[in-house]
Amino acid sequence: MSVDEKTVAKIANLARIKMDEDKLGPMTEELNTILKWVEQLDEVDTENVAPMTSAVETTLHWRKDEVTDGEKADDVLANAPRSEYGFFAVPKVIE
Repeated sequence: MSVDEKTVAKIANLARIKMDEDKLGPMTEELNTILKWVEQLDEVDTENVAPMTSAVETTLHWRKDEVTDGEKADDVLANAPRSEYGFFAVPKVIE
């Protein structure tokens, strides 16, 4: 897969990045280099590789699944600039 200058200009527009015409050529080459590298990854045999969520093997610490209210409402509201009736008070944004 490769991209042309027209595609790079469209991507820049969608990303809301202002890109001058003289920068499109070098950016096209750079993106094509990245895409070639990604295509090389398809050649790697991952048939017998187990999926993982982290590069470091870890185990989760289990706890009982009990429903609580947290008992920290006062601590949480202490961080609020304003609170009323046990809730965060925010300015009205819709009339």
